[in-house]
Amino acid sequence: MKKFAIVAALAAFTIPALEAQGLDTFRKHWKLSGEFTLDVAKTMPAEYYTFKPNDEEMDFGRVMVHIGLANNNAFAIFGGQDNPTPQAILAVYKDPKGTFKKEDVIQFLTDSFAFGDKVLSSQENSRMNMMLGPENRKMLGVEWIWSYFTHTAHHRGQAEVYMRVKNVKPPNYRF
Repeated sequence: MKKFAIVAALAAFTIPALEAQGLDTFRKHWKLSGEFTLDVAKTMPAEYYTFKPNDEEMDFGRVMVHIGLANNNAFAIFGGQDNPTPQAILAVYKDPKGTFKKEDVIQFLTDSFAFGDKVLSSQENSRMNMMLGPENRKMLGVEWIWSYFTHTAHHRGQAEVYMRVKNVKPPNYRF
């Protein structure tokens, strides 16, 4: 019970602490997350972009595109802007048999993280305290962008496991 109380107290301070630091702290970590995610994507050899460990999983290229798609959607909502995802990427992603070339994935991820940077650079701290998102998923702006930061880390970790299965050493973690 004591451990639960400590964890609950720490969690209660996480979001307000991020809000107090504002967008500057998030921008710094978002930039590093983008650089690290791109390093993961660049390190995987092109011939393994269609690798998936089993039929239930997305292949490596699709995991990387999934990160970019989610980020574009999240930052479009956070910034009150249009989603910049190219229709060609969406068409391949929607096709269950569609696959992605490494160079297309790298470009899409580069553009996606640049879009996130642009949105973060153009927003004020007040956006962190606004309720954002579709009706069935309304959250504070700080929760909205933090949840997609976490989403990126989750799938980047998944991609690193794929790399290890193929005996490819992922880039060294940094934060």
